[in-house]
Amino acid sequence: MDDKQKKVADRLRGLCSRREYCVADVLKKACDALEGDRAAAQEVVELLIGEKYVDDLRYASAFARDKAAIQGWGAVKIRYMLAGKGVARDVIDKALEEIDQEKAGSRLEKLLENKFRTLKDDPQCRLKMLRFGLGRGYSYDEVSEVVDILIRKVKDGEL
Repeated sequence: MDDKQKKVADRLRGLCSRREYCVADVLKKACDALEGDRAAAQEVVELLIGEKYVDDLRYASAFARDKAAIQGWGAVKIRYMLAGKGVARDVIDKALEEIDQEKAGSRLEKLLENKFRTLKDDPQCRLKMLRFGLGRGYSYDEVSEVVDILIRKVKDGEL
């Protein structure tokens, strides 16, 4: 490993110690810093993986936890975004297992209830709520069930 690779590795160690990165992101940063020398960049990334600075499972778990808790994303959207980052399917599955499904369901109910308040008099309310829930990354079955419950509550005068 030459001096330039060592400097890049030190810089990437600093970045990785501040927040989680996936292997693909670190490889891209290393490639950019090494002016496109992919073999040298791969060497740096392997060093960082060996030193436990980069770990796709740790990244995927943190990503899934944060997106589900803070932004209210569902499993479908989280899976799609992690796959786009080049994270392996089995790693994504393990990360998604850590999400509390009960909290995700209550989060979906809360999101759709808030959306419902803005659409109450809209004739396409059900369709818009379905689209909203699907856009947040929840499955059709989950969204449809919650939307139907909300519509029933309105008809019964509970909401």
